[in-house]
Amino acid sequence: MYIQFREVNPFDVWIWLRFSTIPSARERQYVEEVFNSWFYLGKLGAFNAENLQVQDTGLDISYMNYDEQGYDKSLLALMHNMGEFEYEGEWGRCWFDLGTSDAIALDILINALTQLSEEYVTIEELYIGGENEDWPIEENENNSYSMYDN
Repeated sequence: MYIQFREVNPFDVWIWLRFSTIPSARERQYVEEVFNSWFYLGKLGAFNAENLQVQDTGLDISYMNYDEQGYDKSLLALMHNMGEFEYEGEWGRCWFDLGTSDAIALDILINALTQLSEEYVTIEELYIGGENEDWPIEENENNSYSMYDN
């Protein structure tokens, strides 16, 4: 899967996928479940890089002391909004307001999409941000398609 970052405004970003073929209904469902799950985690503050206590501990986490106040000590990292997933031929796209979520969110999404592409639906290309010349974004299109509002 080819991955490219284009111009990214975290409060107004489109994520684009090019599949190897026109995705079937089941393949679309897989893709949308990944994005919906990712968004829900982000909306709940899961992508807060300031509170990665387990990751920062290393491999040996047996009997680690977890600071229950760690989340409260960090800045909120919440995703704000997500549009509906759209398809056109071999392409799919979805709009997000990533809010204050940290960049680790995109790493986790890319990891998930890489595995999804290996096992369920082949994704040839992934673009974070920007716009496809042959599928333009209409002005304020993101607002009219918003599924959630935070």
